[in-house]
Amino acid sequence: MNELIKVQTTEQGEQRVSARDLHKQVKATERFSNWAKRYITEDFIEGIDFTSVKNLTLVNNGARRELDDFSLTLDVAKQVAQMQHNDFGKAIRMYLIQVEKAFNSPEMMMARSLEYANTKLIGYEEQIAEMKPKALFADAVSASQSSILIGELAKLLKQNGVEMGQNRLFTYLRENGYLVRRMGSDRNMPTQKSMELGLFEIKEHNHINSNGVNVTTKTPKVTGKGQQYFINKFLGEQQ
Repeated sequence: MNELIKVQTTEQGEQRVSARDLHKQVKATERFSNWAKRYITEDFIEGIDFTSVKNLTLVNNGARRELDDFSLTLDVAKQVAQMQHNDFGKAIRMYLIQVEKAFNSPEMMMARSLEYANTKLIGYEEQIAEMKPKALFADAVSASQSSILIGELAKLLKQNGVEMGQNRLFTYLRENGYLVRRMGSDRNMPTQKSMELGLFEIKEHNHINSNGVNVTTKTPKVTGKGQQYFINKFLGEQQ
């Protein structure tokens, strides 16, 4: 079937025809604005039978010009074509009837259903791929029943797509007020803010050094709450 006029299908699955294209194909002699007023805007309802649109077209000097147009439903396009009372209008009407029949044939309806299902499937796969790292993070944290070292948190982050080594993580935590920045015995210890939020705990370990002196060492560890906090934070910054 030779194409007599272009029929577009919207995302909602509705067939539409350009009023300007119809005006041209039925060989209307009236100026488009007058023709559209007489056959479209005065007889049909905007928002139901047609919508006002803008189309770009090339003019003689090669520049683009914006023209007023109307997007017609197929039923309206067939009626307007019939009202032209000429062979061109009749041919366009018959062509649109054939296009509509083909569009609503069982084979075409099945093809559109399969295409829609495939599009939805691709969308679900993309969502699953996007959510997978988050699910892994959530599983990892829910499985963690104890505090972990900051270096272990860095490994957990890296395994799940966040490029954050131990040194970079320490730097980040210091620069963002989670660990003490100043040089001294308390460097890299949790700040008051971190402790109040419950993100860290300090583990103390006593041992006798080579000189026979009892030494107490302090190690900051990330709590389960802290792990969830930083995981959510880094995921959010990646988005």
